[in-house]
Amino acid sequence: MKQALSLIAGLLLPFVAQADPSPKELRVLCWNLHHGAGMDGKNDLERIAAVIRSQNPDVVLLQEVDKNCGRSSRVDQAAELGRLLEMHSAFGKAMDHDGGEYGQAILSRTEIEDAEVHRLPSQGEPRIAFSATVESPMGRVTVASVHLDYQDEARQFAQAQVAAAALLKSAHPVVLAGDFNATPESRTLSVFAQAPWNSLAKESPVETHPADAPKVEIDHVVTRGLRGVRPPVVVAEAVASDHRPLLAVLALPE
Repeated sequence: MKQALSLIAGLLLPFVAQADPSPKELRVLCWNLHHGAGMDGKNDLERIAAVIRSQNPDVVLLQEVDKNCGRSSRVDQAAELGRLLEMHSAFGKAMDHDGGEYGQAILSRTEIEDAEVHRLPSQGEPRIAFSATVESPMGRVTVASVHLDYQDEARQFAQAQVAAAALLKSAHPVVLAGDFNATPESRTLSVFAQAPWNSLAKESPVETHPADAPKVEIDHVVTRGLRGVRPPVVVAEAVASDHRPLLAVLALPE
């Protein structure tokens, strides 16, 4: 009997050794930072970094980010958050502002490649989607941050269409997340309501703004070629920004 068990163990060992013990998942956090200004009026990047760190993300997609602006002490916020979190960083400029630049940012545990600003049809404040390619346990993934218009629904809908078309050109799975300034039942989110897109329904509570007493659900995660391992979660952070962060755990389709 002992000899038989030893033989079986010897046959199984190569298969056990080849198994991948690590889950092939990507943790993505998106957050409108309000240029670092919290609900208490304080501009505190270390506080923001602590919130991000607590969620252990692989990728962070940020909106309303300052680079060398007077109102935020001339700090390159994307680079400083990258330093505090020991992550790679990239900044996408939407416009010049207050002696510096204003836009969106991507942070990643792995190197950021092919960063690209996608200009969206705008009047008044320029709007962009900001994308890049990162390595993940599932292979290369295109990650993108977006911040859409809040004043005009027709313009917002057009922006969503342009962003979707640009990202559909990617050869990799895609995650697009950020401040859509639109609710799930809106015309804007309908752009991502059918294949190949998947708009991920959140775990309750779903409201993301304002941070101290959320009343509206305007921050979202949509994917192409990726599934949610579980529903995205609104992180219960009420002070560091005027939006609450949103965490999604993603994987390849089963």
